[in-house]
Amino acid sequence: MLFSDSYLTIKAPVEILFKERGSKFLAFTFPVTNDAEIKECLLQLKKLHPNANHHCYAWRLGADKSAFRANDDGEPSNTAGKPILGQIQAADLTNVLAVVVRYFGGTLLGVGGLINAYKTAAAEVIAASEIYERFILFEYKIDFNEESINLVMRILKETGAKILAHTYEENNSIIFQIKKQNSDKLEKDFTELYTSKLTYLKTL
Repeated sequence: MLFSDSYLTIKAPVEILFKERGSKFLAFTFPVTNDAEIKECLLQLKKLHPNANHHCYAWRLGADKSAFRANDDGEPSNTAGKPILGQIQAADLTNVLAVVVRYFGGTLLGVGGLINAYKTAAAEVIAASEIYERFILFEYKIDFNEESINLVMRILKETGAKILAHTYEENNSIIFQIKKQNSDKLEKDFTELYTSKLTYLKTL
């Protein structure tokens, strides 16, 4: 269940370098919306940094922030992925992937040192990222008869809907997107318009 009308995410990929006692930590953020995009980003980083000792990461997906994962990639349990995820959560971000690529510098950092290094690297790359508020959109399809077109268009205009596609032939239908915050009014208006049928398609 979505209680908010918007969420915070990042606009573009960012990379920073953090050094700790000889080890180099290359930290990255990527805007992502699904598993396939996450896998592609991780694959490209492994191609760019094949000799790195670890590719640790965390991600969170969905407007409701319900899907997330952390991966230590061979570092001691909970010393890398969890601190990275913690910084994503601290910034209240979603639809984002954060990766920290480590080149070992010869000095063992210990559990506490690793946690601090991965946390700091993740915090710095998130701080360097351009964060913005994205409004949650609902996508619908409305089917209606020819006599209702003016009423349908008025409702769409009043609720700030963005029309994506329309058919005005045998079957009159419009596919559109609307901000979540305006969806209750729109659904009520179309429920009262008995010559139309509103179908929810997806959340964006």
